[in-house]
Amino acid sequence: MRITEAAARLGMSPRMLRYREALGLLPPVRDKGSHRRFGTEELAAVTQAVELERRFDVSPAELAFALRALSEPAVAQAVRDLGIRIGRIQAPRRALDFEQEKALRLLRGR
Repeated sequence: MRITEAAARLGMSPRMLRYREALGLLPPVRDKGSHRRFGTEELAAVTQAVELERRFDVSPAELAFALRALSEPAVAQAVRDLGIRIGRIQAPRRALDFEQEKALRLLRGR
């Protein structure tokens, strides 16, 4: 089906579907004429995205960024580094840190 029919079934405008496509939130399916084709899988993907946005109170752009962070290691690392810096994520403990803490506990015990 074409975008106008898909939008009507989903209860949104064709413009919103195009926006979601630009964000990378739609599976890349096109027909020979370069028109987007919507089938049951594509409609289900959009429905799932909308449900996630509502459930977690995020925008389509925020959801698209979350997908990018999950799929691009450099983005994930940059977000993790920021989370550690601002205290939202605890820094991972390294084996050396663990051994140092263990030695300090043993010294304190004497």
